[in-house]
Amino acid sequence: MRGLTEKRDTILEVLRKRSVSEIRASISDLAPNEIASLIPTISTPEDRALLFRVLPREIATETFEYLPHRDQKELTESLANEEVALILESMADDDRTRFFEELPSGVAQRLLLLLSESERRKATLLLGYPEDSVGRLMTPHYVMVRPHWTVQQALEHIRKFGKDSETLTMVYVVNERGVLIDDIRMRLFLLASPETRVTDLMNNRFVALKATDSQEDAVSVFREADLPALPVTDADGALIGVVTADDILDIAEQEATEDIQKFGGLEALELPYVETPFLSLIKKRAGWLVILFIGEMLTASAMGYFEHEIAQAVVLALFVPLIISSGGNSGSQAATLVIRAMALKEISLRDWFWVIRREIFSGLSLGIILGSIGYLRITLWQKLGFFNYSEHWPLVALTIFLSLVAIVMWGTVSGSMIPFVMRRVGLDPATSSAPFVATLVDVTGIVIYFSIAAIVLRGTLL
Repeated sequence: MRGLTEKRDTILEVLRKRSVSEIRASISDLAPNEIASLIPTISTPEDRALLFRVLPREIATETFEYLPHRDQKELTESLANEEVALILESMADDDRTRFFEELPSGVAQRLLLLLSESERRKATLLLGYPEDSVGRLMTPHYVMVRPHWTVQQALEHIRKFGKDSETLTMVYVVNERGVLIDDIRMRLFLLASPETRVTDLMNNRFVALKATDSQEDAVSVFREADLPALPVTDADGALIGVVTADDILDIAEQEATEDIQKFGGLEALELPYVETPFLSLIKKRAGWLVILFIGEMLTASAMGYFEHEIAQAVVLALFVPLIISSGGNSGSQAATLVIRAMALKEISLRDWFWVIRREIFSGLSLGIILGSIGYLRITLWQKLGFFNYSEHWPLVALTIFLSLVAIVMWGTVSGSMIPFVMRRVGLDPATSSAPFVATLVDVTGIVIYFSIAAIVLRGTLL
């Protein structure tokens, strides 16, 4: 990190001199990702454009792909049309598609016109697939061979056409109609005898994605397949592209970020936090906060309903935060576990009964643990003289014990079932956020607590 900082100072100095040869020499030992990390730190658009112009074409393309979208857009505005066209022509199809997706439609159309006819046709094809579909991620650059070829013929074909391929780890076998019939790892070609037929290397088992599949589904397929790339086919099984693991990692990170944000009690951000406008950030957070605030108002209403019980046994009010927080925490735990299991495809809607049985016993066990601690705490405080819970302290302790058992069990059951309800009605389970579950259990927990207290303490404190 310190080396990059020193390098930045050197680059800024030579940029002020406007010496192309010195600028090129100052960045000659940097990798594209390092150059991309330095460009946003340069203050003026003119200096950023000058630095970018001196890069060799291949390095410039890689550097551009590493840049954040905001800096990509600024560079395209600072560079000449010919320079932008060279970059866009050289970009990987999936990266170029993602770049176009995030631009205003008018700007995207203007940049599309800078492409050659063949590249424009590919870009338009990828942009024509539904948003968040595998078709938007795939690249049409891959290597395919025929089953009747020898290994020698296949390797000659790969040497001739493989230089533009997105990945050479996997080689795809298609029939005369272009239908995918197998995928083979490159290492098998390298280790096989040159006279061996491709059919002898095939096992006729492969995993493929459809262009119309959702990107979220593709993440789970990649996880199960454990391959560096997967082929993409059309409705008829014809091979039309490939998706590589690096693109899927980006999607997985994006999906995880959205789920975390939703689970935290806010709408998912379209842009990174540091790039999100202030008013947009407030809008994303205010909605859920208002809903949760209104929900918490019901907690006050529930306590008002038991005002008589509180007035007669003030000691009960001391344990309200303890009771409702335990229920909310247990509910949030259960919701987190179930939502993550759903995201990983470990459970589906039909598993709800198995989950509820498991959570009932989990909630009962956790409730007994917390209830026992609560009972012990009241006993110790009473015996050691730290606090006087009245002559009926054993009944107060029993009330806390039973309330914690009931509320923790209710929290785990409700927290685990709300995601199933959300999924069943077509909503994202992540929207059943931890604050939402906690608010629900808070309101119902008050009712459970004082109802148990009214039964246990009847004739004594109440």
